[in-house]
Amino acid sequence: MFKKIKTLYEEGEFVTSIRYYRYKVNLFLVHGYYVEAFYHPKTDRIEKIIPFDKKNSRNKFYTDQIRLPNLF
Repeated sequence: MFKKIKTLYEEGEFVTSIRYYRYKVNLFLVHGYYVEAFYHPKTDRIEKIIPFDKKNSRNKFYTDQIRLPNLF
């Protein structure tokens, strides 16, 4: 997991973040792909990093804030 986190912050570009249940989800653009990092504030840890799925219900939260031209 450390290697993925390091790649996000060194090679990725932060796009935006949303609140989703107990997480702060950070959206990154890494090598032309969107990736979500699920950060849990109480534990102060990134719990998972997954490829962004444009069919996911979280889409609306992102598009309320920004326009993601590469996805829509």
